[in-house]
Amino acid sequence: MAGAGGVSESVFPDLGAEDSGPTLIESLCMNCLENGMTRLLLTKIPFFKEIIVSSFACENCGWVNNEIQSAGKIQEQGVQYKLHVSSKEDLNREVVKADCATTKIPELDFEIPPFTQKGALSTLEGLIDRAVAGLEQDQPTRKATDPDVASKIEEFIEKLTKLKDVEMPFTLVVDDPSGNSFVENPNAPQKDEALMITHYKRDAVQDSMLGLQASTEEEKSQNTMEDLRNEVLQFGTNCPGCNAPAETNMKIVQIPHFKEVIIMATNCEACGQRTNEVKSGGATEPLGTKITLRITDPSDMSRDLLKSETCAVSIPELEFELGMGILGGKFTTLEGLLNDVKELTVAKNPFFAGDSTIPERSEKLREFGQKLNEIILGKREAHIILRDSAGNSYLQNLYAPDPDPEMTVEKFERTFEDNEELGLNDMNTEDYQEQKVDN
Repeated sequence: MAGAGGVSESVFPDLGAEDSGPTLIESLCMNCLENGMTRLLLTKIPFFKEIIVSSFACENCGWVNNEIQSAGKIQEQGVQYKLHVSSKEDLNREVVKADCATTKIPELDFEIPPFTQKGALSTLEGLIDRAVAGLEQDQPTRKATDPDVASKIEEFIEKLTKLKDVEMPFTLVVDDPSGNSFVENPNAPQKDEALMITHYKRDAVQDSMLGLQASTEEEKSQNTMEDLRNEVLQFGTNCPGCNAPAETNMKIVQIPHFKEVIIMATNCEACGQRTNEVKSGGATEPLGTKITLRITDPSDMSRDLLKSETCAVSIPELEFELGMGILGGKFTTLEGLLNDVKELTVAKNPFFAGDSTIPERSEKLREFGQKLNEIILGKREAHIILRDSAGNSYLQNLYAPDPDPEMTVEKFERTFEDNEELGLNDMNTEDYQEQKVDN
């Protein structure tokens, strides 16, 4: 086994042709209580973190059981995918469902609670088949002991099965507080009109369900920010790339003509990966901010840029839109942001590489990457739009304090949907003590 810096690489090797193969473990069959064989594979799938793949087979009774368990870290925010299914092509979308995710089909009032199924990497059709198989498992016993219940379940199974014909549109909701589930966007890098992705902060109940300790009021105190204003804080963490121990530096920085932000930077000595993340140091602004820049010169690429977690990025000329929460918070340059977009949509897209690649999609993605390169090199004019409903994003004005002729900054009233995504509709900051006593 390797040293501390290389433990994660030896335990979770990349999935490839040179894999050493699964580990064989003799295990007890829970069906016939005889011994069977479990094949255990610890690997790392791109864009799905580290996973543990286990496959059990019993030669005595023929029972088999396959599972996928996430071995990666819990994300900072939960995620909810809401897919409007209107055609059979939607049934072929890849779905990564963590075991802590809740799956719903509102039209049938159907719900799979968290931790009732193991994690799975499948298609939407595969999820439906899995749900049908689970309901059919105890039907012979129900028919003998409670025919009425068995009949109702049989009717419900028929409704689930008919979903695969997509005679009527329906909605699939995957809500994962760990943030490790995923639903494919076949139109990437363009926005998927049928798929809505919402990132949210976990509540105390969800933290407890995941085994996390809720933050105390002292940890949220603003006095902590004052103490850290003139110093760099270091704390231990794990590298997001190789999971080796690393150090993260945190510092409060005042951006000219803007506000204070918290910058966190991690440098991994084991694999060399460097990451930075930015959090707003202030409260949510009364109004949202929309920044539009007309890119006309290569010098625009050097503009400083702060993208908060609540900021959506769009490039109208490429029909491209990056939703809020994706890429996280960043303090970089405009060139750095566009390179991150290119890496996310082209270089690290799991559904446009490997054996499952569709030529038409790959060609479409290559063209998108070429157009992005032309914008970065100043060979193509374009507009970049930063829409931040919390008002915490910033793009450098090269003519400050005078207006920038190529850039417009607009303030806008948030919609109900904007406030819902920010969690402001349920937030009360007035008379909350009196209301707490009344309740």
